[in-house]
Amino acid sequence: MEPTTLNTARLRLHPFGPADEDELYAACQDPDIQRWTTVPSPYGREQARAFVGEVVPAGWREESEYAFAVRLAPDGPLVAAVGIHVRGPESYEIGYWAAREHRGRGYMTEAALAAARWAFTELGATRLEWRAEIGNHGSRAVAEKAGFRMEGTLRAALQVRGTLRDCWVGALLPSDLGLPSALPYLPAVSGAV
Repeated sequence: MEPTTLNTARLRLHPFGPADEDELYAACQDPDIQRWTTVPSPYGREQARAFVGEVVPAGWREESEYAFAVRLAPDGPLVAAVGIHVRGPESYEIGYWAAREHRGRGYMTEAALAAARWAFTELGATRLEWRAEIGNHGSRAVAEKAGFRMEGTLRAALQVRGTLRDCWVGALLPSDLGLPSALPYLPAVSGAV
């Protein structure tokens, strides 16, 4: 898949590149990003450089991970990051974080929805999962605002720096956004055995 840029009313989502390194490094110094996401902790210049120069290009090239830098359109500051991760055949997961100074303005929800629509229409995803460690209320609020339905709690399903943690899980389907699905969906009938 060729790297793609997405635009919303307020945001520009583009694949992370070397020009994003300094702002990425600065944003990832936030203790909340290090606490609630899987970015390395501590987060050094070498991690930022490797991410924009090696990890992101490899993810796009291998079609395993699609990481977007989220900026105020078109050339404004880095406000967030969002990624679509391929977990297996037809299995996709979304992950994101917002820079501290840009939280609470709806940017993360807007970016998550743009990435989800792209995953459904361009990748052919039939389901997009969201997972977050129990207690990450900010991430959960974004997921719920974006239309993800909470499906429960998974024990020991999230590995963070060598430790398994319990997590919430939610999912978004193409039909939740008014989009067609690549496959038909037959939901369970209430009360069926």
